[in-house]
Amino acid sequence: MSEFDAATAAVQAALDAGARYADARVMHRRYESMSARNGDIEELSQDESIGLGVRALVGSGWGFHAVPDLSDAAARDAGRRAAAIATASARVPGPPIDLVPSEAAVASWASECAVDPLGVPLSDKGDLLVRATATMREHGADLAEGLYQIWDTTKWFVSSEGHRIDQHIRECGGGISATSIGDGETQRRSYPSYRGQYGTTGWELVTSLDLAAHAARIAEESRELLTAPLCPAGETDLILGGEQLALQIHESVGHAIELDRILGWEAAFAGTSWLDLARLGSLRYGSELMNVTIDPTIPGALGSFGYDDEGSPAVARDAVREGRWVGVLAGRDSAAVAGLDYGGSVRADGWARLPMVRMTNVGLEPGPHTLDEIIAATDDGVLMDINRSWSIDDKRLNFQFGCEVGWEVKNGRRGRMLRNPTYTGIGPVFWRSMDMLSSETVAWGTPNCGKGQPGQVGHTGHPAAPARFRGVRVGVRA
Repeated sequence: MSEFDAATAAVQAALDAGARYADARVMHRRYESMSARNGDIEELSQDESIGLGVRALVGSGWGFHAVPDLSDAAARDAGRRAAAIATASARVPGPPIDLVPSEAAVASWASECAVDPLGVPLSDKGDLLVRATATMREHGADLAEGLYQIWDTTKWFVSSEGHRIDQHIRECGGGISATSIGDGETQRRSYPSYRGQYGTTGWELVTSLDLAAHAARIAEESRELLTAPLCPAGETDLILGGEQLALQIHESVGHAIELDRILGWEAAFAGTSWLDLARLGSLRYGSELMNVTIDPTIPGALGSFGYDDEGSPAVARDAVREGRWVGVLAGRDSAAVAGLDYGGSVRADGWARLPMVRMTNVGLEPGPHTLDEIIAATDDGVLMDINRSWSIDDKRLNFQFGCEVGWEVKNGRRGRMLRNPTYTGIGPVFWRSMDMLSSETVAWGTPNCGKGQPGQVGHTGHPAAPARFRGVRVGVRA
């Protein structure tokens, strides 16, 4: 059977078994990664899987079943099983689940890709990592590591409402890190971020990073950090680099505006949300410089797609406009419960997982400044960049982050390097203190966002640029 035939058979079987709505996704994914350490290839991983996942809706209950088999018999059995699970779930008292309308689409979509990452010879990819990690060792790193990852995913989606959509999404990226060990001290510097940079694009992204050209610098900075002074403790102006601000957005905005968390549906793993739907449209989330969009249409960003896993088309929406909370990440069912008229943010990390509300590209629109202008306007502060550690409570409200590197800012000039910089705050208080924002935006990719039970790994994007926050507590008090 073709992939569409298998999905269609599963949907029809679910309807025949009593479902009032059903959809099915066939997913074929190829994955490849390679890592190097200290000038040698350490590991090559290659994996491929294909399978079918079916959702069925009966009354107030969803059912889901998945199989690694696209035969007619297996597809129909999966549809029947999904409907049976939904029927059992519907026995728990609760109002019927509605879905916000979604116009049936018959469409194809593919991400932009100039150079097929799986088509690049393994020897070329290995040489890149070997060269970069060897250079870091030559420049003083005790541990030099490099990594790339590639995902090549094709999806076929069919629904009982008439959707018939296929998508081909290619994602890749990589990065390097240097670790130096001193007397009771270990320091790490990474490029371009602590996990690398990733996008929905081809190998041209990895080429553009020019990993080998940055290897010497980050190795030398990791050694310099061993003897750099500690970040002082106290309240001061904080300038965050774009990579760190991307994680700040991810943790204190992106997860907080996931509607399943707000409704209390997603409470088992990493918590709920501090946001109250009654204040949607009125809550002051941040300063007037804070404009956050939900935009899966950004070319090349890691959270981009043509249609989500419910068949809703990719559409850009506001989450925060001039500091006011105005939008959420939603699915068709959660949006209906909340009285909203849009979904569009539902994805699963594979054919064997139930789709759920996930971040797409959640990021800050550019501001009017440059990083140099922000530094020049700061009399006394700290510049921090590249995440090292993070902690945030279950409601996505109180947080503490550590960065790989900091720099003292005095009288409008960047000064000495600082080690072990940290900062802490409360989400809305922190965002309301933002008074300068750069126009130098990068769509940072996060390939390791965890959510759900069983756990799923999501790929998200976060456009961000350097910004300044006033009166932030930094450092660790003795």
